[in-house]
Amino acid sequence: MISLFQAEWCPHSSKVRERLTELGVDFVARQVEPYPEQRTEVEEIPTLETEDGRRISGEKEILRYLDSAFEPWQYEDEHRVRRKEHAK
Repeated sequence: MISLFQAEWCPHSSKVRERLTELGVDFVARQVEPYPEQRTEVEEIPTLETEDGRRISGEKEILRYLDSAFEPWQYEDEHRVRRKEHAK
């Protein structure tokens, strides 16, 4: 199972969670300490841990990985429409 080290308040974490949902990828959201100096598991958020244990840090790098590793989910477009509807 993929793990996402993240924080709910972090806009970069939010973008990665959104993309994981659009792709239909199940993942575990792992909360981290609010300040970098307090963190023990990862230094940067978001950090994605793949099923084989590889860690990818940073929004751009994670999104690049996700788009290369996963095919679009059949509900991807519908999720985007719903997000826009809820943002109004």
